[in-house]
Amino acid sequence: MHEIKCPHCGKAFNVDEAGYAEILRQVRDEAFDKALHERLELAEQEKKAAIELAEAKVTGELKDDVARKNAEIERLKAELDKADVTGRLALKEALGEVEKERDDLKRDLDAKDNEKELLERSLKEKYETQIKDRDDAIERLKDMKAKLSTKMVGESLEQHCEVEFNKIRAGAFPNADFAKDNDASGGTKGDFIFRESDDDGTEFISIMFEMKNELDEGSNKKKNEDFFKKLDEDRTKKGCEYAVLVSLLEPDNELYNTGIVDVSHLYPRMYVIRPQFFIPIITLIRNEAYKTLKLKSELALVRAQNIDVTNFEEKLETFKTGFEKNYDLASRKFHTAIDEIDKSIKALEKTKENLLGSERNLRLANDKAQDVTVKKLTRGNPTMTEKFKDLSD
Repeated sequence: MHEIKCPHCGKAFNVDEAGYAEILRQVRDEAFDKALHERLELAEQEKKAAIELAEAKVTGELKDDVARKNAEIERLKAELDKADVTGRLALKEALGEVEKERDDLKRDLDAKDNEKELLERSLKEKYETQIKDRDDAIERLKDMKAKLSTKMVGESLEQHCEVEFNKIRAGAFPNADFAKDNDASGGTKGDFIFRESDDDGTEFISIMFEMKNELDEGSNKKKNEDFFKKLDEDRTKKGCEYAVLVSLLEPDNELYNTGIVDVSHLYPRMYVIRPQFFIPIITLIRNEAYKTLKLKSELALVRAQNIDVTNFEEKLETFKTGFEKNYDLASRKFHTAIDEIDKSIKALEKTKENLLGSERNLRLANDKAQDVTVKKLTRGNPTMTEKFKDLSD
């Protein structure tokens, strides 16, 4: 962990190695570019100021001298016209000296102009040499930057894309979600997934991103097309509409260096870009998808209506199935009850017949009992006759 102190508020905070490396890289790049542009602008300004100062100084002095001499010549000419012959000769001699001085000053002025041109050419060559030296230094730094370690370059590529998106997230994509793909349930995953929905929650765009890079010195060189199949599988498994490969592979391939490359002839809705086209590709795809948002909303409404009809039909079928099942069960129980009632009726009728038969037998028995007399019982039985006779007495 590294502690960084804010130069504005003085507050200190900690950042991890990856964040510190990214901040250091940005500071170095921005500081170098800023210092380079400032020095070039300062040098250009110094050159212009030096040339203008020299021109103004030399030109002003010589012009003032020439103006003074011309004025003096005109004055002397005027006096010569008024003077006598002697005076004219004296004035002529004086005029000759002044004209000689004037000619000398003109020669000096021409010499100064030549000197100024030489100075300007010398300054121009000097600053062109300095600019060439700085261009060489920039190329050396770019070459050094291209030869960073694989881990640092790989991490910086993902961090670069994430930072670039977060810079404009709040203003350009308030309803969007851009995060790492951490779902490996399907056996594989991409690097980042971008999804955006409208205010009603209807998703109208989704993009699967994969970031790839490698060292220039690496012996096992990869090509962009080596990752197309896996990226398409990730897009399909995660339900994304588009797939984008953000790549620094094949740095000398002119096809991928031209800008946004459409490879949908190999895999549907797939593009390959360099990191500088990361935000433009999202904006391009998102804006095109937004045009179809109304159609998607209507389609979602139709689907919802179809789902409602389907749910109603399913509920109706469930009710009919349950009612039929209950009807069959009640019908079987009803017939069973009828059968049991019929059996009970038959049993009762049989019981009735038995009771009726018993009643006839009881009536016959009663008739027979009513017909029994002592006389009949003792007939042919002298002993019982004697006993009943004794009882009667």
